[in-house]
This record gives sequence, C-alpha cells and structure tokens, in this order.
Amino acid sequence: MEPITYSIYTTVAKLPDSWDKVAHDNVFLQTHYLKVLQESAPTNMQCFYIGIFEKELLIGVALAQYLDLNKLESFGERDKCFKTYIRNFVFKNFASHALFLGNNMITGQNGYTFNKEIDSDTISKILIDCANEITLYFKKKSIKIHIVSFKDFYKKCANEFKQFSFSEMYEFKTQPNMIFELHSEWKTKEDYIGALSKKYRDQYKRAQKKSEGITSRELQLGDILLQEKRIYELYHNVAKNAPFNTFFLPKNHFSSFKKECGNRFILVGYYLDEILVGFHTLLLNGKTLETYFLGYDEQIQKEKMLYLNMLYNMTKFGIENQFQKIIFGRTALEIKSSIGAEPIIMSGFIYHNNNLINKYFDKIFPKLEPTLSWKQRHPFK
Repeated sequence: MEPITYSIYTTVAKLPDSWDKVAHDNVFLQTHYLKVLQESAPTNMQCFYIGIFEKELLIGVALAQYLDLNKLESFGERDKCFKTYIRNFVFKNFASHALFLGNNMITGQNGYTFNKEIDSDTISKILIDCANEITLYFKKKSIKIHIVSFKDFYKKCANEFKQFSFSEMYEFKTQPNMIFELHSEWKTKEDYIGALSKKYRDQYKRAQKKSEGITSRELQLGDILLQEKRIYELYHNVAKNAPFNTFFLPKNHFSSFKKECGNRFILVGYYLDEILVGFHTLLLNGKTLETYFLGYDEQIQKEKMLYLNMLYNMTKFGIENQFQKIIFGRTALEIKSSIGAEPIIMSGFIYHNNNLINKYFDKIFPKLEPTLSWKQRHPFK
C-alpha cells in the first residue's frame, strides 16, 4: 500500500473537490452537513475536517470536534444530587477542554469513512496522529486539551481497534444506541400496528386518542425562519433537562440545516390551537433514517403523549418511505424500545493528557457517568 498522509482543514471551502465522492455513503460527513456545522455549530465547539490521502488521491475523510465546556450554561438540570455536583466540578476543572475524533452531536459510527478497504491498524494510527496534531494546534494557542475521545464504534470495529493503537486506551460504553430495524414486509402504518402485541396496540391507540386536537405538518425553510425563536425555546426546554450536556445548539441551527440540506432534512411541527407546541427532525441518510433533535412544551407533552406520538410518526415515515432502519439515538431508551427499537452497544475510547489521571481513568470514568436503570420492552407478537 502507498504511504498514507492526511491534511486537517478548518473551513469547508478548502476541502478537496472529491470530498463528497469519498463521503458518499454517510451524509454526516458530506459537505452540505459540514457547512451546517460551520454556520451553526454550538458556540463552544470548533470543527476540524480531515482529508486522508494515498499519494495525492483522497481516499478517506474524517471529522474532529473541540469542545470548551467552560462556555456551557449548564451540564444539564434534570438530576440534582451530590454525584452530579461532583461530576460537574470534575468536568469544569479537569476535562473542560475536550477533543472528539467523531461527531459528539449525534449517535452512531459517523466519525470517518473510506472509499476503499483500509486495515484497522492504519485507521487507528491516523486517528491518533490527527488527535495529536490538533492537540498541538491548541497548545500553540495556550489551550491545554484535557481529554481526547474517539467516539461511537460498533462492537466489531472496537474489538479490531483494541488490537492496535487503541490497546492502551480506556474503552467506555455509555447508553446504547436505539436502532429500529424495519421489516421489509411492512409497507404501511397498518402493517406495523398489526405486528404489535395487544398490549402495545393498546398503547398506540391510547397515544393516538390522547393526541386529539394536535395537528402536524412539515415546515419549509420560510416556516422555520418564521418560527425560529419558538423552535429554539422548545428545543432548549428539552435539552436543558437532559441528564448531561456538552453543548447547546445555537438559535439558527435548524434553519441552517434546512437551507444546506434541503429535502434531506425534515422538520415536522406539532400544533395545538395554531400554536407550535413541539417539533421533531429527521435526516435522510441513504437507506437509514436518522432522528435528530426535537423539542416540546413539557405540559402539552404530558397531556397529549406528544413524545410517544412523535416516535410513532417517525416510524410511520420510515416504513412508508421504505427505509431499512431508524437510528433513534441514546436517550429515552425504554419508551423507544416500546415502539420496536433495540439497544445496540457502542464503544468509545478515551484518554487524559494528565498521566496521573489517565493512569486511574478506569476508576474515575465510571463514577462520572449518569446512572441508568431501564427495562427493555418487546412490543411485537
């Protein structure tokens, strides 16, 4: 194999012309999505775009993100306990400058892609070399990167990386990615409902009845711009109540997404008495339907079972448009399993640039994770 080199870019305009050909199979690495990040990334985030070359030929692309957690208004307001205060103190003082090789805003193995077969040894070395170069970039700016994380690998890939350059790193597993593999014989919503057991058909009917008075429609760019303030309020209401956050989206994120990605990005608004009370978003990624951020009025959510109805509507869209699977991400695990999604364990790798802290990372990291207790549901006959 020819020598592998890489270049790191800070603006999308400088990316090689063949970038999207290499990133063909993953929308989260294509330039229209990267432009969304450039125009409307969280205010505490800086993105780096990595081109990987064989001689002068682009064969791979990757994404890295730097996060300054000192700029966060909060890490999440839902859990008020001693462990949370300790976790927040540790993050502020020992992990506030974080570098992610991958995309910290979404769930899934979306950090890199190649247009030819590359062995895991080579990939793991490239990722580490890129992390070291970006760390040095910030060191020259008098910013010390505390932690470096390589995120979201499926089991097979993680096991391969552990045999090579990742062997000395701490491997962590957080909440699973909830993935719904859609049955090819399902063509309509009725096919899906018919496959549910009585208990979960009753759940579906109850949710539908509760949602009476709610109307929904897809919003175009003009609608999103008109409702931008309200959309952000609804998003922020949900985001601030998450158990843990490393970023908050800026107000123009959804309009920027629609502008850059067009019909591949879908925002559905939910209305009660002509007032926007919720929304969900989807991104079309080949045969995979990616769920993205959402928001809702908490009181309306409780009264109308709005979140559950959103999940059913996303499922309906996936079935009717013949997607193979829906990526639901790693929140609200139990309710997502009740509609058919199943947990897929994903791994990340992490190290701390303080050698003493890094030595005991396997003891420290588990104590910082939000505790999780949930029961997987099995909704089908």
